[in-house]
Amino acid sequence: MSALQLTMAALPLLLLVFGYPFALVLLAAVTVALAFVIDIPADLLHQAIFSSLNKYALITVPFFVFAGDLMARGGVSERLVAWVGAIIGGVRGYLPLTVLGTNVVFSAISGSTSAAVAAVGSMTYKQLRQSGYSERYASGLLVSAGAMDNLIPPSIGFILYSAASDTSVLRLFTAGIVPGLVLAIAFAVLVYARALRSEERPHARFTWQRFLAATRAGIWSILAPVVVLGGLYGGLFSPTEAAGVACVYAMIVACFVYRKLTFRGVLESAARSARLTGQVFIIVAVAGVYSWVLTVSGTSDAAAQLIGGLQVPAWVVLLAINIFLLLVGCFIDTASAILVLTPLLVPVARSIGVDPIHFGVILVMNLSLGTFTPPFGVNLFVAQAVLKVNVREMYIGVIPFFLVALIALQLVTSFPILSLWAFQ
Repeated sequence: MSALQLTMAALPLLLLVFGYPFALVLLAAVTVALAFVIDIPADLLHQAIFSSLNKYALITVPFFVFAGDLMARGGVSERLVAWVGAIIGGVRGYLPLTVLGTNVVFSAISGSTSAAVAAVGSMTYKQLRQSGYSERYASGLLVSAGAMDNLIPPSIGFILYSAASDTSVLRLFTAGIVPGLVLAIAFAVLVYARALRSEERPHARFTWQRFLAATRAGIWSILAPVVVLGGLYGGLFSPTEAAGVACVYAMIVACFVYRKLTFRGVLESAARSARLTGQVFIIVAVAGVYSWVLTVSGTSDAAAQLIGGLQVPAWVVLLAINIFLLLVGCFIDTASAILVLTPLLVPVARSIGVDPIHFGVILVMNLSLGTFTPPFGVNLFVAQAVLKVNVREMYIGVIPFFLVALIALQLVTSFPILSLWAFQ
């Protein structure tokens, strides 16, 4: 192992073991490398930090975070739950399927998995428990379903991948739709199979009267993804403008239609969103510098040449990458992993003939599974804080969902058409 590899790999691992924040870990590795290992002027460090943040696609991050928080606190989620429940009524596993359906719709509004877990979980966890579902099953369902938010547009994961790989945000959004639905279907099959096995009886049957009543009550919530995605794909506005429109729409609905938020509530939501955005952008800046050092030192190209020279089938390389990303997702948050690994892995993917858009879906989907995988999945921490569930029960509860998610991941990896259907 060379001195550079030792510095850029071993030093961060050592500092992580001692509990240092991930951003500080990466910055320490870069500083040591520039000072003692590689011959690159140190004054380029601040330029690299600025360049990491000087990406137009990143403007959408604070807007979508703010819009998601407004809608989670502004009464949107509860009306979505009622509307989706009115559609699914009469099916075995009605309530868990309602949770999944609500997450799919909410994913088209907010690109944050933690926002989905908090918003949908706070509305449905008590209902699941009161309907006889165990703490293990209910918590496992909620934290796993939130992972779809990283795939179904608008997705912050795709925005970060776009900034790190110079690919189109809109193309990534389009590519994530079907894989997100594949993951949702995989979860739905598991839920329905469990309902059949336990001989659950259907609860509230579907009636047009109930459906129309729920639609009238929730029409402003239902229109939110229509306005955002319809305008985006209809060419009315860009992804950045779509994020701004989502914020304005969310404020109007939360403050003037449902009247769940006051001006003070909007300011509190803005403050929370600003703090979260600041945390993300600190990681963006430092991870960008880390990736820059790997690139200018030739590490990324060397990795691609090494993989290309192995003469192994592409599926073997993708399998190895999937296993690696799943392990990374267990310990490192999605944003950090995307920003650090994208410059390293995209050249490898290109060397084996994998389209960068398809690879973006593979990478984000792998790391999405990490959001509900022990020990450090962010959805697990959000659920524990919001729902007050037993951690051990939740860890066990996610296992079946993780296993079916692996099947969905393999399908998306093996069949590029699922991601690239709109570009053929």
